[in-house]
Amino acid sequence: MKYLISRITLQCALLLLGTLLFLPARSTSSANAPDEGERLFLVHCAGCHGPKGEGGSGPTLAVPILTRATNEELLIRIIRQGIPGTEMPSSRLDSEQLKQTAAWVRKLGEVPIEHVRGNAQRGEQLYLAKGGCAQCHTIGGRGGASGPDLTEIGVRRGAAYLRMALTDPEDDVPKGYSSYRSEVSIPENFLQVRVVTKDGRRLTGVRLNEDTFSIQVRDFSDRTYSFFKSELVELHKDWGKSPMPSYRDVFSKEELEDIIAFLISLRGSQ
Repeated sequence: MKYLISRITLQCALLLLGTLLFLPARSTSSANAPDEGERLFLVHCAGCHGPKGEGGSGPTLAVPILTRATNEELLIRIIRQGIPGTEMPSSRLDSEQLKQTAAWVRKLGEVPIEHVRGNAQRGEQLYLAKGGCAQCHTIGGRGGASGPDLTEIGVRRGAAYLRMALTDPEDDVPKGYSSYRSEVSIPENFLQVRVVTKDGRRLTGVRLNEDTFSIQVRDFSDRTYSFFKSELVELHKDWGKSPMPSYRDVFSKEELEDIIAFLISLRGSQ
């Protein structure tokens, strides 16, 4: 009899343990939500936006107001759907995870904006003179167009990323090998090309557009050309190459910090 009772007791205990093991995990939507939001952010977002939202290949998120997401609903929509024509992808997070991630992103806005040691006024002079950056880049509608527009670069990129772009520019070039896609924009479509025409002309520049039969190129003097591919004897696509030179040996360490401070200060109409 005692043996039977002990056996029944053991079976009940095992049944209770099995039930507990297969119970659904407790929702993290209460006290643990910020911790879970931080974990999700570090896994899915920090690679581009920085672990503290300081910015990287993605824009800085440690700001009081996000330009594209001025409220929680818009922020959740962007995290879910991405931003077409940019490097911001869509997400597979479920509804609860989207809320948790958005809550953490909004919390990042309470973090002080990254401190930059340089002097922005000196950096502006370096940008215009020693760096010659305005030959390729536009700020507020003024400057060259062969490089990306920098009018809002301080919102879109962090200091660490800008430092890398100035010293090792080819690390910033997309390494994809897909053909031109009309539904997305540079930098995802960025490609340096070299062409040789049947009449002997040679041109190096940035691809603006391309289809099966033609290609449009802007050279480094901002002149635009359109070629039928049947006119070309050579078409070289320099994947991973950048026309931007490295400024590692052009600027001193102090000058580099100054120009980064200037670029961080460029926030468009904000």
